[in-house]
Amino acid sequence: MKIGFIGLGNMGAPMAANLIKAGHTVTGFDLAAYEVEGIIKAESAPEAATGQDAVITMLPNGAILTTVMEEIVPVCTSGTCLIDCSTVDVAAAKAAHGKADASALLSVDAPVSGGVGGAEAGTLTFMCGGSNESFAAAAPLFEVMGQKAVHCGEGGAGQSAKICNNMILGITMIGTCEAFALADKLGLDRQAMFDVVSTSSGYSWTMNAYCPAPGIGPTAPSDNDYKPGFAAELMLKDLRLSQQAASDVDAATPMGARATELYGAFVADGGKGLDFSAMLPRLEKMGHSDG
Repeated sequence: MKIGFIGLGNMGAPMAANLIKAGHTVTGFDLAAYEVEGIIKAESAPEAATGQDAVITMLPNGAILTTVMEEIVPVCTSGTCLIDCSTVDVAAAKAAHGKADASALLSVDAPVSGGVGGAEAGTLTFMCGGSNESFAAAAPLFEVMGQKAVHCGEGGAGQSAKICNNMILGITMIGTCEAFALADKLGLDRQAMFDVVSTSSGYSWTMNAYCPAPGIGPTAPSDNDYKPGFAAELMLKDLRLSQQAASDVDAATPMGARATELYGAFVADGGKGLDFSAMLPRLEKMGHSDG
């Protein structure tokens, strides 16, 4: 296939590289400098989108997605599949679908899970919203870039699934970090804590696969000075999106709201550029009344 790829940062660049390795012709554009072996470099987003079978976007936020959509939709031919892998607000995702539909283009909102490592290894999970026809058109590309693609429903459903998942992730990480911080002050050995919780009712992905305590469990960012696998500021972005969505539909998310506050304070107080699991050393320095 001929593919346009707009947004070639830490995630987009390895995703594009995997498409090229699979034999697709990829034309790319990004405002920042990037290097992807074998890519055709365009001078603008419309140039990258012109004459393509599919156009993939991986962008920082909904406002930028809206701008890019306004630029590329007019140059796409009928039947082109627009695949947005950004994590943006649900309203922006639905607006992008509406713009594509009005020009007889296929469209899928397909935010990802798996981080930079998953993008490089081609093991991402795609959470997808859009018509059955659009999802079917995009599926072969998901198979190259990831290990799983779930069709969650109509336009916007992929973003809804992503922010719900990451709200759980943020809440669970804080709970896991709180438990370790409490265990430390109770004099409980961290390894004993892990051995109990990882095989008991406290079992969770944040404990068993991504433990925030260094030297415990499988290797995680905590074992590498909390260099980010998933940066705290990106967790904050997703939590804020969850709260925006909750406000839009009048949903009660008290734990999500509190997690957003805690990560907001963490990022503002030196957490930017650290993994979101670095909430543990922050909590270790706090007392009971500081929460």
